[in-house]
This record gives sequence, C-alpha cells and structure tokens, in this order.
Amino acid sequence: MTCTPGINLKTRFTVWDGVAFLLVMGVVTLLAWGSRQMAVPYLPGDRIPLSLDPANLPLYALRSVLRMGVALACSLLFTFTCATLAAKNRRAEAVLIPALDILQSVPILGFLSVTVTGFIALLPGSLLGVEAASIFAIFTSQAWNMAFSFYQSLRIVPRELQEASILFGLSPWQRFWRLEAPFATPALIWNTMMSVSGGWFFVVASEAITVGRTAVTLPGIGSYVAQAIQNRDLGAIAWALATMLLVILIYDQLLFRPLVAWAEKFKFELTESQNTPRSWVLTLFTRAGFLRTALQELGRGWSRLSGHLPTLPRRAAHAPPPSRLRVVLPELLWQLCLWGGMGIGLVLLCRFIGTGVAPGEIVGVFGLGLLTLLRVVVLLLLACLVWVPLGVLIGLNPRWSTRIQPLAQFLAAFPANLLFPVAVFLMVRYYLSPEIWTAPLMILGTQWYILFNVIAGAAAIPTDLREAARNLGLGGWRLWQRLLLPGIFPALLTGLVTASGGTWNASIVAEVVTWGDTRLSATGLGAYIAHWTERGDYPHIVLGIAVMSIYVVALNRLVWRRLYLASQTRYRLD
Repeated sequence: MTCTPGINLKTRFTVWDGVAFLLVMGVVTLLAWGSRQMAVPYLPGDRIPLSLDPANLPLYALRSVLRMGVALACSLLFTFTCATLAAKNRRAEAVLIPALDILQSVPILGFLSVTVTGFIALLPGSLLGVEAASIFAIFTSQAWNMAFSFYQSLRIVPRELQEASILFGLSPWQRFWRLEAPFATPALIWNTMMSVSGGWFFVVASEAITVGRTAVTLPGIGSYVAQAIQNRDLGAIAWALATMLLVILIYDQLLFRPLVAWAEKFKFELTESQNTPRSWVLTLFTRAGFLRTALQELGRGWSRLSGHLPTLPRRAAHAPPPSRLRVVLPELLWQLCLWGGMGIGLVLLCRFIGTGVAPGEIVGVFGLGLLTLLRVVVLLLLACLVWVPLGVLIGLNPRWSTRIQPLAQFLAAFPANLLFPVAVFLMVRYYLSPEIWTAPLMILGTQWYILFNVIAGAAAIPTDLREAARNLGLGGWRLWQRLLLPGIFPALLTGLVTASGGTWNASIVAEVVTWGDTRLSATGLGAYIAHWTERGDYPHIVLGIAVMSIYVVALNRLVWRRLYLASQTRYRLD
C-alpha cells in the first residue's frame, strides 16, 4: 500500500475534528444559502420588500455580512497586488500611490453615483447587478486603508532580514511569502478589522442607494437602519443595534481573534512576550488532529509550489552596465505617457464639468473645501490627543487588547446615522449651530483608524526593546520620546492618512443630518456633494469630487508623503 509522504495515517478523527467540521460546514451552509438570495430576478424600478419586523433581522444581517465578506476578499486581493507592486516598483509607485490618494478621497456616494447604473446594465435582469454596486461601494471603504498599511509595512522591513534572505538565495517570490508578507501580517490584520468596521459605517449608504431617479433598497442591516430613521422608529433602531453587536461578536470570535492570536508568531522580536493573545477557535483547530494534518499538507504543497516557481534571471556580476540611453529613454517615455494621460484626462474632466457648471461657481466650491479642510484638521488633532495614549496602553497589554477588541470593533462599526436623531434634537432644542456641531459626526467612524493602527504599532514594538527601556530606567516623557512614539510612528501615520481620507468621505453624510422631515445642513464641500447627488446632477457631482480629491492629494503630497519618507528612514526596526 502506498501513501503520500508527510501524511500521518495514525491521525484519528477525534471529537475536536467533529466540532471543527460542524463549525466550518455550518458557516459554509449559511454563506451558500445567503448567496442564492443575491441572484434573484430583478428589473430596474421593481420594489424590493423591506420589513421592520425584528424577525427579519437575522436574514438581513446575513445578507450584509455576505456583501462585506465579498468586498473584504476583493480588498485583500487588491492589497496583495497593488500595494506590493507600489512598494517594489518605483514607476508603479509613482502612479499607484497618487491614485490611492485620489481614490480614498472619492466619497462612497461618488462611487455609487457613477457605478450603480453601470453594474445594473452589466448584469441585466438580476439583482446581482445592484448587489455588485453595493459590494463595490463597501470595497471602496475597505481597500485603501489595507493597501496603505501593507505598503508601509513592506517599506520598513528590517534591512538585516532582507540581506539574510538574499544570502540564503531566496527568490523574490519566496522572499515575499516567507519574509515580507509575514512581517506585514500583524499590522494588516488590525487594519483589516478596522476596514470591516469602516464597511459597517458606510453600509447604510451602500444598501439604501438613491442617485437621482435611481432608488434601490437592498435587504440588509443598513437599509433596515435607513428605513427606521425615515419612519422615526426608535424600537427598530434598538433592534438593529443589538443585531449588529451580536454579528460583530460572532465574527470577532470566529475570524479576527484567531487571526490576532495566529499573527503573534510573526512579531519581529528576540524575546517572547509573556502575555500572548489566545483564541478558542485557534485552539480548536490546533487540537483537531485530522484537520491540522490536512492544513499542514496544504502548507507543504504551497511551499513546494513557491519553491519551484520560475524566477527572472539575474544579470551576471561581470556584465557591463547598460548604456545611459537605455536608461534615460524608457524613463522619458514613461514620464511622457504618464503626464500626457493626466493632461488628456484633465481636459476631458474640465469639458464635462463645463457642460453644467458656471466658471464662477468653481471658486466657491474651493472655498467650501477650505471650510471642510479646517474641520478635518481640527478633528484629527483632537482624535490623536485622545486615542494615541489609550492605543499605546492597550497595544502594550495583550490582555486588554483581547478584551477591548470587540468593543472597539463595535464602536468603529457604529453607523453615525443612528446618532443623527440625537444631534438634530440637541441642535434644534438648544439652538446650536450646525456649522460647528455637525463636525463631531465626521470623526465618529474614522477616529478608529487612528486607534487600531496605534494598537497595532504598540503591539509590534519588540519585547526586548521594552525590557531594555525598563532596565535603563526610562519612564514618563523620556520613554515616549525614546521608544513609544518612534515605535508607533509608521503605524500612526498610516492611521492618520486613512482617517484623513475617511473624514473627508464622512463629511458628505455628516454635514447634512436628517431626522424625519427635519433637515440641518452645514456649509462645506460634503454638503455640496450630498445636495447635488440627491438631484442627480453629474457635472456638479464630479466637480465636488474633483475638488475634494485635489485637497486630499495636496494634503498627502505636502504633509503625509514627507512624513512617510521620515518613517522609512528614521523609524525602522534595524
């Protein structure tokens, strides 16, 4: 009798295997059943029934989780391709990083206004077209944060580890999967958690789609909340909150807590931490002998595959260097194509905006952008003062981290729309100015980017460095100045970049608040885009999105980009 090498035939099917098998099959069955509901027949104009009966919330929750799961899978694929390409190729970096700056500044409503009719036309006669538009909108709330985090981690891999991988003869493919991806995994997992929570923040806009004459309401928690707000049904809002909390606790236990505990093995340190995160799901899969053996075989197969993939031939050491013309000419052609494409795109954009917008109005829109910029800067500074100290304390204590993680995810996923009734009531009752008091609503969902990244940065500080600082008697401000702030700086910077873009994005739903028939609006670029999106006026929508993109890209180029360069040179674990 022959057997496959590496498989232990003495491994028996234990009770742990049975529990793990039932758990996996239960999840797969739910996902398969829910996915069938996404491809039912649908024609534009059909009314999709939506009930505020709490008995429907489990089905709505499953539909929302499915959309977020598909969007998360697409976001991971995008992250591992685009972020890696930007980190390893200078020409790709020159295009992809500015493109990410622009894309994270484009609001969710902006993506929906452009893509919803296209997806419906692409998949006619099926609800899958509207589902694809909703999933794409959720994708845009997740992907940019994850890509920036992975890109930043790849740029700060310690040089000694890179040199060791070269000395061991690892190919670029092997170096990526055995060194760079594991090094970036802890920060990526925390940012993935934040991205999923950010998807919950925008789930209302992505499931209750209204663009001009196109109005589609997909069954889900987001559309349930939108309907409850429209009907002023506080009981339904309470049921939605309870359901959302339960869903977050479930996927925290089944997905994120096991990932956090598993990622502990990839921390870059010489001394093992005494307090490590734990997960009952990870323990279950570890004790399930048959399942563990199968996963080990998959891992060995992947290692063999990555080890035999062809690599690009290296230039011999004695080969003459290429001529100056061969170096300069491709670079010149690249720059001409890049700037030529940007110029053509800018001309087409201006022509389209000019079809419905007067030239004098453009100056006023830039003025609205300055007001929103002022709100964004003030809110980011206040968020840093609050969450940087707390994030460091949580990240340095794994026990706190595992306890606070579900609460932080729930608060990050809490839709700001649910606080609009309270905000409207207080502003009307006490005659408060919407120009000031709508601003906190902008940061409610995006401040968590700062907290989650600071927690990830603090948790990644090597234990041996912390013990060395303790032995040297560092404390108070000196400890923050010498170890903590430099240690969390790259992660904090990633959080600030994504929080900045998210706050600009959130200004569209926060500068205009409604509760039933009561509507309060602040003066700003977000309110401008929301106003014209409701009317379906595409030249004005594109103008607002373009101005917002200009502000975000300018902020990234002038501030965040310089800080990124500093983090890659001065704050590396070398």
